[in-house]
Amino acid sequence: MDGAWHVYILKCADGSLYTGVARDLQRRLRQHNGALAGGSRYTRGRRPVELLWSASEPDRGAAQRREALIKKLTRDEKLRLLRA
Repeated sequence: MDGAWHVYILKCADGSLYTGVARDLQRRLRQHNGALAGGSRYTRGRRPVELLWSASEPDRGAAQRREALIKKLTRDEKLRLLRA
């Protein structure tokens, strides 16, 4: 593993968007979809989820800062980020 952290945006079955951070993105996606234990409470009731976007950051702190910025965006701003 390269030590990178990932910020990601998921689309839930109900159409809502979820933003998170993970070191192992594929494992975290399996958790969100219920294939592995440990998914978030938010996505547990909104499965299946689909990965729409992700970006790498050098460390956990940078990933969490970027996650916080994304979470402050409106839905329309997040959708524009996805298209960019």
